[in-house]
Amino acid sequence: MRARGETQASNRITGRKRWWALGAVLLTMFFSSLDQTVVSTAIPTIVSELHGFNIYAWLVTAYMMASAVTVPLYGKLSDMYGRKPFFIFGLTVFAVGSILSGQAQTMLELILFRGVQGIGAGAMLTMPRATIGDIFNPRERGQWMGVIGAVFGLASIIGPTLGGWITDTIGWRWIFYINLPVAALAIIGVLFALPSVRVDARVQLDWRGSLLLVVGLIPILLGFTWAGGRLAWTSPELILLFALGAVFLVLFAVNEGRAKNPILEPALFRSGIFNTTLLIALFMTMAMFSALIFLPLFVQGALEYSAASSGYILTPMMLSLVVASMVGGQIVTRTGRYRVLALTGAGLLVAGLLLFTQMSLATTWVGVVRNMIVFGLGLGTLLPLLNTVVLNVFPYRVMGSVSATQQFVRSLAGVIAAPILGTVLARSVDARLAQDLPGGLKQAMAAGGVQPGSLDPQQLLSAQAQQAIRSRFDAGPAGDKLYQQFIDAVHGALASGTRELFTIALVFGVLALVATLFLAEVRLKRDEFFDEPAAASDGPA
Repeated sequence: MRARGETQASNRITGRKRWWALGAVLLTMFFSSLDQTVVSTAIPTIVSELHGFNIYAWLVTAYMMASAVTVPLYGKLSDMYGRKPFFIFGLTVFAVGSILSGQAQTMLELILFRGVQGIGAGAMLTMPRATIGDIFNPRERGQWMGVIGAVFGLASIIGPTLGGWITDTIGWRWIFYINLPVAALAIIGVLFALPSVRVDARVQLDWRGSLLLVVGLIPILLGFTWAGGRLAWTSPELILLFALGAVFLVLFAVNEGRAKNPILEPALFRSGIFNTTLLIALFMTMAMFSALIFLPLFVQGALEYSAASSGYILTPMMLSLVVASMVGGQIVTRTGRYRVLALTGAGLLVAGLLLFTQMSLATTWVGVVRNMIVFGLGLGTLLPLLNTVVLNVFPYRVMGSVSATQQFVRSLAGVIAAPILGTVLARSVDARLAQDLPGGLKQAMAAGGVQPGSLDPQQLLSAQAQQAIRSRFDAGPAGDKLYQQFIDAVHGALASGTRELFTIALVFGVLALVATLFLAEVRLKRDEFFDEPAAASDGPA
């Protein structure tokens, strides 16, 4: 056992401390995943108290953008200086952001403080996966990446219920304050279990590349966030944002080719397995977001389940994800092979999305659950596998950078997919309402100042929105009849819109399956991985 304050040459964790480190990793993963779902549940209450409805979406966007742009920096820095200082830094910043968020008095303040949380979350997205690689060899890592996938699934199940309970009983500010004791426990675990890494020579960080990366990503992320809503896809402002981001990212790529210690090492992209897993992660995440964001909308809109039950809607999918993650991880660890499992997962993912495209107003709850289980099994099989596969073909010294690049791509995929799919849904709902609304109803809505094109499909099913629309119809039986016609048309439009949206998600799923066909199989290594001086071949085992 190392003496207190002693350093070592690498991030590797051995002996009994590996289990303490594993506990800190799982705790961090659980509560960082929990935070997103807990906050989402409380958003209606937060908007009601702090107002600022027109900017409420930034509660999620600010967090996602801040975490996305910092992920590559944490990965590179942790390879150079060790995981421990950046693990602690991320947890501390996240805790500070939580305190500030709980104290926010305006929506703008809360958005800024959520950005602070996101800066800390960038480390919490990167460090746990890299630390799993410090504890276990690639062969062992399969089952523990499966456990991380299961932790994500469990957090997604518990989060909405916990968020609703906290918001209704002790107030929404406590959804941020509950992070503090968990962060404190995680910091204690990290301090005790993770090694302090000795840096023998002065290391020069690529600060120019870091700045170019951040400056290039921000306009692109803003562009995708505003596209289809605040800015039209063909607007000059949006084109300018994308062009500006592209220019800085080109400069970033040129810089990385010359830098001594680049943030994203160009050598990584010479690996076929690395590029293939990035493509799979990109398309898989885009498909995943279609289910996470829009399945609850379909269930409430087409099947007419109440918004109060929305926290339970995705439970079947997440439970199947948990089972598949655990079983798949065990298979990888026992066999040392992954290609057949990856193809199986991608195939189930496509099958689930294909079933989603067949759903309509006539679909039963049993049918929706079946479809979610198939999709969840595919996602749970594929999701934890990619990190295990790609880390197996690179030397241990770049593990943080490799893990961070994988997470970075997934974060970008989420930011890109949400506005694209949201725009498709909004346009489809508008077109269907314009087509299906009876002439008398259109006239009554116009007289009441309601235009179908002005309705947000994701807000349309809230009790407040429906009551506001209902108040614009005449009182009495005639008004009730017109309002019911309107609601029926909304349900049909949402069913049609989500079906079109899932068709696009199916394209993403098929692209993920095609990319999986090109995934080479390299037998997973055991402890010799930690001593390997150079990258392994991508050739088949």
